[in-house]
Amino acid sequence: MMDNKMICTELFENVVEGGETVGFAFLGRLPYYRGLGLSMIEDIQVSVDGEEIAREAIRFAVRGKTYTLDEMETVYDDRWNFGEKARIIALKPGGLAAGPHKIGFAVRMRVSYLPFVPTTRDTKELALAA
Repeated sequence: MMDNKMICTELFENVVEGGETVGFAFLGRLPYYRGLGLSMIEDIQVSVDGEEIAREAIRFAVRGKTYTLDEMETVYDDRWNFGEKARIIALKPGGLAAGPHKIGFAVRMRVSYLPFVPTTRDTKELALAA
């Protein structure tokens, strides 16, 4: 139901730190209607043009705080709210070339009343401005 709304189209950019392009970022929404504590996000997967980004190279940023996926496992005092756009950062030295790129985004989450751990996916083509 929410899978086609996970990747937002209004932001797609290279990430520059200390004058060096270290990766790219886009905005993503949680595909769950109630929002979840960050510790309940089991995993986030990102791919670009068919290339999977390593878990260790993914960062999650919301309301001015940035976390690694390992750090999120023990964050009990912060949430990803329904409809809230988080900045998903993928570390990839040199970033991406200008132009269209196929972005894949998957979220695996733990929901207390479900007897399984769902993974929801979205794929969109986004254009990186020159």
